[in-house]
Amino acid sequence: MTQFTPEMLADIHAASFETPRPWSETEFAGLLSMQGVFLVTGDGPSFALGRYVAEESELLTIAVSPEARGQGLGRRMLNAYDAAARTQGARASFLEVAADNVAAISLYLSEGYSESGRRKAYYTAPDGAKIDALIFEKRIIHS
Repeated sequence: MTQFTPEMLADIHAASFETPRPWSETEFAGLLSMQGVFLVTGDGPSFALGRYVAEESELLTIAVSPEARGQGLGRRMLNAYDAAARTQGARASFLEVAADNVAAISLYLSEGYSESGRRKAYYTAPDGAKIDALIFEKRIIHS
């Protein structure tokens, strides 16, 4: 498995996103230095970054490079994130997704997440358009 640097994470994120805006190497380095933040990676150009606090986990971002899409990497990263959150002791997981990100919404719904809220005009697209953020939640079952 590849050791991902903040620069690599920023490169994958930039290739994956316009909205929300891509995060910088400095932002990734800062996040990775914070208590409770965890990174899961796979063999391909993909990762998920989460944060655990007080029995809750938040999926901060998940990214798969465009050239690697359609191979199930996003689903594997989401499942790895969920497993890491469970290991941390999380009882629930939350995430935000742009309301126009149909592929991500479909993935989250298929993996047991459900919409629990909406932030109106939360994201700004490169053309200035405002896009709602959907808040998704999933209860994490411990066996």
